[in-house]
Amino acid sequence: MKVAKNKFSQILVLLAIIIGSLWLQLDDDQQPGNRDQSRSTAQTTGEKRTLGVLEQAIQNRKSDVIVEDQGRVIKVLSDDLKGSKHQRFIVKLASGKTILIAHNIDLAPRVAKLKKQDTIRFRGEYEWTNEGGVVHWTHHDPRDRRPGGWLEHAGQRYE
Repeated sequence: MKVAKNKFSQILVLLAIIIGSLWLQLDDDQQPGNRDQSRSTAQTTGEKRTLGVLEQAIQNRKSDVIVEDQGRVIKVLSDDLKGSKHQRFIVKLASGKTILIAHNIDLAPRVAKLKKQDTIRFRGEYEWTNEGGVVHWTHHDPRDRRPGGWLEHAGQRYE
């Protein structure tokens, strides 16, 4: 009986350590300095893949989240000419999910020679939708109310 109690106590201590470690990791991910860091790409060292900020926003249906990630262009759409003009294209993320990028070409240069299968890196504000969501504010904020966004394509940054 004493051996069983001792073993049970050891298991409880081990569980407490594991839960405490997970709690600290979750708490660290919520710190302001860590909010903008993306972890959406798998580590090449064989570590388990962790969800990045964008993947978490998609999964949790969150909006108004500053994200930074990359993906492959799967479709270049026509420009949205209503109101501010936006260059639009659909990007497939490493997870297989797709999002719309809406890049304001009244405030930033158009991404030159963008075509299907191109890789693009982006930083902007994510808004959740039933279709997967949209990343906009991929340019500087002329009023300095939010962090500046950007697109990177073929070695050039557009902001």
